[in-house]
Amino acid sequence: MSGALRIGVLGGGAGIARRRMIPAITAAEGVELTAVASRDGARARETAAPYGAHPVRGYQELLDRDDVDAVYVPLPAALHERWTEAALRAGKHVLAEKPLTTDPAATGRLLTLARRSGLFLMENVMFVHHGQHEAVRGLLADGAIGEIRGLSAAFAVPRLADDDIRYRADLGGGALWDTGVYPVRAALHLLGDALTVRGAVLSDGPGREVDTAGAALLSTPEGVTAQLAFGLDHAYRSGYELWGSEGTLTVDRVFTPPADHHPEVRLRKGTETRTLRLPAQDQVLATVAAFARGVRAGAAPDDTPLRQAQLLHAIRRAAGR
Repeated sequence: MSGALRIGVLGGGAGIARRRMIPAITAAEGVELTAVASRDGARARETAAPYGAHPVRGYQELLDRDDVDAVYVPLPAALHERWTEAALRAGKHVLAEKPLTTDPAATGRLLTLARRSGLFLMENVMFVHHGQHEAVRGLLADGAIGEIRGLSAAFAVPRLADDDIRYRADLGGGALWDTGVYPVRAALHLLGDALTVRGAVLSDGPGREVDTAGAALLSTPEGVTAQLAFGLDHAYRSGYELWGSEGTLTVDRVFTPPADHHPEVRLRKGTETRTLRLPAQDQVLATVAAFARGVRAGAAPDDTPLRQAQLLHAIRRAAGR
């Protein structure tokens, strides 16, 4: 591909698009925000105007444009499958919000469609593009805490407004789909993809039609365990700890750190504790850059979103859903 990667946004009214992704798209090198679509024409104009992008009323209308190479899909989870497929069939590369879909079969089908179409499809799990996790994997590989025995990871946020879409079952709401994705992906990222769900609990909040809290126990074939917790009605928590035969490694603010945050990795071995302060990094900008590289390289999508979808489905089944 020569020239800038021209990106359109399907759902310009989405909070994550307006607050984080659109500013990152406009700041990324070699990337251009071309158009913003909304079902509401006024909302499309309001979102597009500060960036000089074209406002478009209707998602299909954006997909029909020949000045859009790729699309970002920040729609509710229940709409990801429909519009990701429509974008791929329109010949567009796709960066879709997580989870890619709420069904493993649908996720697999979209990944296959992208490969067969020669298009790049990426799920927008941003934290894996932050350098702190590569630093952690390097420490583990170097034996900083000995042999890994277990992982505990948690991501939860305070109670949302009652009309928030994450409380709507028809739109794919619920704690597992929204915050549970993060610790599940952390387990895949740090322990590998040969994980099995051993048990899970999903709890609905009073008067809610979706789960607002959950926990799961996973394990590797070697018996390394992953204890995961997540929720939508909690004091904020975002971190993980790895427990080894010789020590522990702990990192906070791992999933949604601000761009100016300097991560700190705490290593404890016996009575000794040391803290490694890592460089700050804008993981949103890093994600957009990774997507653009994948498109330019003609890369095929990887299967991590499928393995993640299978684990999320297994957690639901283990919880009796």
